[in-house]
Amino acid sequence: MLRPAAAADVEPIAELRALVMRPDLVRLGRYDEHRVRQRFRDAFDARHTCVVTVGGDLAGCLTVRPVDTGLWLEHFYLAPHVQGRGLGSAVLRSVLARADAEGAAVGLVVLQGSPARRLYERHGFVMAAEDPVDVTMTRPVARTATATAAPNA
Repeated sequence: MLRPAAAADVEPIAELRALVMRPDLVRLGRYDEHRVRQRFRDAFDARHTCVVTVGGDLAGCLTVRPVDTGLWLEHFYLAPHVQGRGLGSAVLRSVLARADAEGAAVGLVVLQGSPARRLYERHGFVMAAEDPVDVTMTRPVARTATATAAPNA
């Protein structure tokens, strides 16, 4: 289930972010106990954030912001105990269906070496840029059958 986020969700999501991101941030030498939580608190916007629940319990979250180039997917975290069961793909498919309906491209940033990159690649994202810490990925606007059909002569 996805539900709109509320102000009361900030701290539980900040804790989830710290838990989920810790292995990759430690590996990259970038883990900071305070900063990992504060970055979420500073960026939180309930208008664009949904909470993922399983059995009524917090299982993850995602933020999808409108930007000039389409949609920007950020703060997509799933608790370790629900990862690897198709939930990430299901949530991502819902975001991509929205993007397709809006005719929008989708962009995101994933940490170098993160297993999440494979999820994004399976769903049509390609690398747009990278640095030693981050990989920026994009999924172009989906082409519909109407857009790809040859015009009638």
